[in-house]
Amino acid sequence: MTYIPTIDQLKRFMAFMRGEVFPEFFPSMEAPSELNIPEAFWAELPDIKRLVNTDVDAMLHNDPAVTDRGEVILSYPLTQVMIHYRTAHALYLLGVPRIPRMLTELAHSRTGIDIHPAAQIGDHFCIDHGTGVVIGETAIIGSHVVLYQGVTLGAKNFEYDEQGKPMDVPRHPILEDHVTVYSNTSILGRVTIGHDTVIGGNIWLTQDIPANSIVLQSTPEIRIKDKGTRKKNKK
Repeated sequence: MTYIPTIDQLKRFMAFMRGEVFPEFFPSMEAPSELNIPEAFWAELPDIKRLVNTDVDAMLHNDPAVTDRGEVILSYPLTQVMIHYRTAHALYLLGVPRIPRMLTELAHSRTGIDIHPAAQIGDHFCIDHGTGVVIGETAIIGSHVVLYQGVTLGAKNFEYDEQGKPMDVPRHPILEDHVTVYSNTSILGRVTIGHDTVIGGNIWLTQDIPANSIVLQSTPEIRIKDKGTRKKNKK
């Protein structure tokens, strides 16, 4: 029977990870033994620390409201979700069952950001604000990518096997380096967004986009009425 960790055990594990990645802000703790983490995982700790710190650097670079590095580490949802995701991704690659998905769902419940542990995300990744961001299982994201709130990197449709079950095949977008996607945009299917591209907000996108592009929707018509022309309610 596959071991099922408790939420408290996972929280203690992530408290340990915070102390390893940000020792200047969180106390050092002993590595928890009850989760039976594979020995190979501990060799990945330096790279997890490096990657999460590049995510903090990306937030500093992209948000003029940030006052210092500590503010990002202690209060921004990006930091919390990425330390969970990067830990979960390392465990996923090692074939650890259940724990990777449980870790990312723990972060999802706290931040509103849903990242599947199998998704591939490069360094200097930035999610500004974050609420409602969804990144699917087979998504591939390059380096120096910025996503805003409400962005979905999802599947357009599914393929089914002979038994009628959805097949686990590549079905989510590829975002190359230096791509920015603004709020409430959905990019669906196995499409590629070329490097150094900007995708505007509120766009439904299901096609490849070449590098160095700007994608915008047509400006909607705006009507402004004089409130004084409305009939007053009868007394």
